[in-house]
Amino acid sequence: MDRARFEQELQSQGYEMSTVTRTADGRLDVHTHPFEARALILAGEIRIRCEGEEEKLYRPGEVFHLAHGQPHSESYGPEGVSYLVGRR
Repeated sequence: MDRARFEQELQSQGYEMSTVTRTADGRLDVHTHPFEARALILAGEIRIRCEGEEEKLYRPGEVFHLAHGQPHSESYGPEGVSYLVGRR
């Protein structure tokens, strides 16, 4: 997805935006967030495993969505990851 289009969508849907960068080969064990999140991968890659689902890999131009309170784990590729995230 195109970054400008993604930003417009987030704004029109009431999301607050920020950019997140995670280190190479890092990971976060199972956790939740007190918000809904939609994110566009800008560089690198991230693998997300939600409870009861297979792990999914996201690369630049791809979007992932996490519901409010959705348990998940994350791991980052050899170059880390940078993504634009909308939270609400």
